[in-house]
Amino acid sequence: MVVDQPVFGVLGPLRIDVPEGPLRIAGGKPKLLLASLLLDANQVVGSDVLAEVLWPRARPSSAVANLRTYVSSLRSAGVRIATRGSGYVIEVGADRLDALRFEELVGRARAAGRTGEAAEHLRAALALWRGTPLADLPASPAWDGRLRVLAQARLAAAEELAETMLARGEHAAAIDGLRELIGEHPYREDLWQRLILALHHSGRRAEALHAYTAVRRQLVDELGVEPGQELRDVHARVLAGDPPPAPHQAPAAAPHQLPADVPDFTGRAHEVADLTRALSAGRRPVDGPPAIAVVTGPPGVGKSALAVHCAHALRAAYPAGQLYLCLGGTDADPADPLDLLAEALRALGVAEPALPPTLRERASLYRSLLSERPMLVLLDDAADTAQVRALLPGSGCAVLVTSRRRIAELPGALQLELDVLTPAEAERLLGQIAGARRVAAEPEAARAIVRSCGHLPLAVRVAGARLAGRPGWPLGVLRQRLADEAGRLDELRAGDLEVRGSVELSYRRLPGDVALAFRALGLLGAQSVPGWVADAVLDRHRSEAVVDALVDANLLRLAGTDPVGQPRYRLHDLVRCAAREKAGGDSERHALVRVLGGWLTAAEHASARLPTTLFGLTSERAPRWSLERDTLDRLTAEPLPWFEAERESLVSAVRLAAGAGLAQSAWGLAATLVPYFDLHCRLEEWQDTHRVALDAARAAGDRQGEAAMLRGLAQVCLYQDRYAEAGEMFRRARVLFRELGDPRGEAISICGLAAVDQFSYRHLAALGSFRHALAMFLAIGDRSGEAYVRQAIGRVHLSLRDPRQAARWLGDALRLAGELGDAHREACVSTQLGRLYDLVAESDRAMRCQGHALDIFESLGDRHCGAYAMRNLGGLQVARGDRSDGSDQLKRSLEIFRQLGDRSGEADTYQTLGELYRSSGRSALARHYLHQARTLRKELTQTGVK
Repeated sequence: MVVDQPVFGVLGPLRIDVPEGPLRIAGGKPKLLLASLLLDANQVVGSDVLAEVLWPRARPSSAVANLRTYVSSLRSAGVRIATRGSGYVIEVGADRLDALRFEELVGRARAAGRTGEAAEHLRAALALWRGTPLADLPASPAWDGRLRVLAQARLAAAEELAETMLARGEHAAAIDGLRELIGEHPYREDLWQRLILALHHSGRRAEALHAYTAVRRQLVDELGVEPGQELRDVHARVLAGDPPPAPHQAPAAAPHQLPADVPDFTGRAHEVADLTRALSAGRRPVDGPPAIAVVTGPPGVGKSALAVHCAHALRAAYPAGQLYLCLGGTDADPADPLDLLAEALRALGVAEPALPPTLRERASLYRSLLSERPMLVLLDDAADTAQVRALLPGSGCAVLVTSRRRIAELPGALQLELDVLTPAEAERLLGQIAGARRVAAEPEAARAIVRSCGHLPLAVRVAGARLAGRPGWPLGVLRQRLADEAGRLDELRAGDLEVRGSVELSYRRLPGDVALAFRALGLLGAQSVPGWVADAVLDRHRSEAVVDALVDANLLRLAGTDPVGQPRYRLHDLVRCAAREKAGGDSERHALVRVLGGWLTAAEHASARLPTTLFGLTSERAPRWSLERDTLDRLTAEPLPWFEAERESLVSAVRLAAGAGLAQSAWGLAATLVPYFDLHCRLEEWQDTHRVALDAARAAGDRQGEAAMLRGLAQVCLYQDRYAEAGEMFRRARVLFRELGDPRGEAISICGLAAVDQFSYRHLAALGSFRHALAMFLAIGDRSGEAYVRQAIGRVHLSLRDPRQAARWLGDALRLAGELGDAHREACVSTQLGRLYDLVAESDRAMRCQGHALDIFESLGDRHCGAYAMRNLGGLQVARGDRSDGSDQLKRSLEIFRQLGDRSGEADTYQTLGELYRSSGRSALARHYLHQARTLRKELTQTGVK
């Protein structure tokens, strides 16, 4: 049999009622524990928070065990408490906890508008209060935020009840409630204003005048100020004997409906200036069109806080009043303009029976009333343009709109798209909430916390609230908890503030294909992505409307346009975390496979247009997905700018594929990037992507991928002069290729082994390996491989100082390059021919060959190989006595080696320049360059590069 939980009360002394009567809980600490759980009912409260409440000064070592004991004792009394991870949660409905019942009743009242039903709900809600919440228990800083919210909610409900009664003409009935509110807030002039009007319209004119005298004396004697203009105007109306309003008409007092300004509002100086300038009443004619400003931005960026702050700054410019309407744009059912106009008209003094029945009639009356009394209208959380348009005044007023969606169809409106805070502003906000001294004491941790929050105001506010509620925490505790993206959103929750829930409000309004795109984009990492990614996600072309929908919903941000003309988009880090949490189904995995396939197809297409694709290895079984042919050709027409634009995305895609267990996609992408990495000397990224993909291939038992990645890693080691490592990996790759029956892969690995021998001065062994590889390339008809090997053999003969054999092999290589139309191979052979002619003292021919090679490399955009040709040419010029031009060429090549990170090329060029200046008698410069060469070579040796 299921036994109901007790009925709990926290709106006064802690109360626990069971059918037999009040339930007494023995001991102070179980009561504190229960109170803490009830204040955050239906939410997990961490053990650390509970321990701070129970032991605020010194926590015993047995705190966790003691908590379990107290929880057990409460459970034995019939309280249902569940354990969740490292905390506890009390699950209770609104019918069994007065605080939840209060919130439910107030919500019903607001939904009912200014009606008799709303008044009944508010009376019932306020009747639940029995005094100060938890007045019988010791105070705890961990409760402060929640208790403050409850107190503010009670005050707001009491004010709403009074306003509802006044709007309905129930002036006499509102008087007692207003007197009670004034007793709690004696300096609130707006409350006194309502009381005076209620007394006056109840026929109690003398009491109304006496009330004004009382408040004026209080303000003058205690604060030294006279009443404000609005209160003085009400007094004048009473003195003048203004008659009570008609039965259908509520008092036409100026409405001041703005929510409270945020006390710790931070930053936004430019935005505040722009908004207040645009909406200032003095900047336009009274009978002119309304001034309109629209503030949009992603979830949690602080749109409402900015709007309310600016509206308060403009209050003096609109003495007739300020209207505030919450449009519920993020609710499942946004507010109907018909109902919103009714709410606005009631605030303007139109009684319920006098409300026109149709939208058109209500809008007309609304515009008429506002034309006589220009006001500031704040429309918060708009769903779309249609909802806003119905609420626009005709003239004279100012309208400030906030929305998560772009509302760009309002003529003449200032459009303000709000972004996250600057790092400095985010740190300042954190300090205002958690304590400035505390934040200043741990600046590195504070910066890390706001970075993890993505500088999003809501997230920073939640982080600050977590710290404020845990004064014993060092900032490093929260920093560590936020470091893991997987659990970050769990940490960014405090009371009713929650980043995940804020994003959810926008997500649930997305149509199916837009929602799928959002979830899939959450898987793609922090870097920006091109717009065509949405096509791959949805497996169709021309999905611009889906991207636009996400941009309009402010869930996706335009990050700019890349060098090839693609718009690029990015999810805010925390929005991406929320999207990724939802992306656990088959549809998202299939979408991910297609996106990876799209990048692989595009990368292969671009790579084929690079000047050199020698020894490219591909994954035949990796899934592909093709962009539209025209789009693909346009984007990759200039392959180098495309690779530069997509580099971060492509590197991330390799890691993403590996992490998702898609080994074929991982190593296929890594292998396809090799020609680009080679051309731009991006050895670190080459090595990182290959290591990740190698692990994925081994985990999947993909021996083809393992061989390809070993070959690529060996090539990096070869470039870095780590010959022992290179040789070992080339040998392992060769064995795997041979076992797989892949003669081309084996021949490529043999070439690598030959290069290791050559650079290790084992020239005869190198010749043997190169000839072996040549035979294999000839057998499979790979003429590009043949051209490479013939050049390599010629290079070995040059090292052996055998010009006749070198000329023979290099000549064959040059002929093959011409037949293949391989300009890059032609330039590579030309650099070797330049060395050959230098060896036989034909300096003119040597310079022509190096110059020809340099021209080709520069025309192809190969700065790296071009730097070597440039260095060779400079050396030849110096040898001929042209020291000036030679020095210039050497310095230009040195700068390129620096930019590309080729430290070995840099060291050799330093050496050549040092020898040049030493021979010319410029000893200071010579010492400088030779010292640079020695230092760099020493560093290369220490780091294992040499």
